[in-house]
Amino acid sequence: MLRNSETDTATRAERGSALRGATESGATGPLAQGREFVWTDADFSRVQALIYQRAGINLHEGKHAMVYSRLSRRLRETGHTSFHDYLGWLETHDGTEWQEFVNALTTNLTAFFREQHHFEILASHLRAKPAGSPWRVWCSAASTGEEPYSIVMTALETLGANAPFKLVASDIDSRVLATAAQGVYRLEALKGLTPAHLQRFFLRGKGGNSGLVRVKPELVKLIEFISVNLIRDDWPFREPFDVVFCRNVMIYFDAPTQRRVLERIHRVLKPGGMLFVGHAENFSESRDLFTLRGKTVYERR
Repeated sequence: MLRNSETDTATRAERGSALRGATESGATGPLAQGREFVWTDADFSRVQALIYQRAGINLHEGKHAMVYSRLSRRLRETGHTSFHDYLGWLETHDGTEWQEFVNALTTNLTAFFREQHHFEILASHLRAKPAGSPWRVWCSAASTGEEPYSIVMTALETLGANAPFKLVASDIDSRVLATAAQGVYRLEALKGLTPAHLQRFFLRGKGGNSGLVRVKPELVKLIEFISVNLIRDDWPFREPFDVVFCRNVMIYFDAPTQRRVLERIHRVLKPGGMLFVGHAENFSESRDLFTLRGKTVYERR
């Protein structure tokens, strides 16, 4: 139905009056908050506790708006009308919604060859062992795939196409991991890649896939994509790694959780193995486990 300007103005005035009236009367419903769902400090505290238990993520008070926005989608998807009901239902079920809850609250900011100096150091480290030496590398926060593919590109450029190199790429977020395994990206999103990288390692889409690129099979075959929760002590690794990338993950953990994860990384990393971390992460208090060898690069003791 078409409305004239007077009707629109009256409607907006009625909504504004209702909102002011609800706020002045002390009401706490979604209308008073200007939101679709009621959102309370108690709801936020419950979310804090649940995501800490499940993923080790330490949500600070400044994340109210982010949490509300992301979890509102889960309320719509599951048909719940309040955070109180949704969180109560979640706590009494052990199904697939827990994964969706974790997926909604994880942050996935990544790019090809992000923190370029790490890949230069990696290349030097790969050249340090005799030719033909086997390599096992773990990328523990694979996100949508840019980081693991950057690692494999570096390995192929440094060691050659037939080198015995294997990368395990993991993430707690099942959706981004599926995207990583597909290896399909928009051309304009491939910042950090040279024309030589694009030509050697990617296939350009045609027709309906114009503007998209796919990672070539020679890269994909070197990667095993798996789900790993860093705070759980059930990592599925039987052989130790030569290199571990755990970048921009620990910043979401509190100090005790960071220490526990570092101890587990220490257990799965060979003596002398390299640990690459994020630009804002510093583990100088864990000198008993790792020695700083470069800018945000550590060596396992």
